[in-house]
Amino acid sequence: MTIESFKGLSHEEKLKTLKFSGELLGSYDRNSENNGPKTPGDIFAVGDFWVYLSDDEELIIPTRRNPLHVEEEED
Repeated sequence: MTIESFKGLSHEEKLKTLKFSGELLGSYDRNSENNGPKTPGDIFAVGDFWVYLSDDEELIIPTRRNPLHVEEEED
């Protein structure tokens, strides 16, 4: 599945895709707009992209950038 085809799915189809094809990578608190409180949720890997799913399952946000990736510091 590509990120473009995932974006074209309905909300329920996205949830089913995450349940059956997504790999849960861990918890993630997503920054909200306008410096509001962070939104708790989880990050899933689906194919060659990642998906944020809020705890209330209302927000489903696909991205090509791994939000869990931490840049290694050079010594």
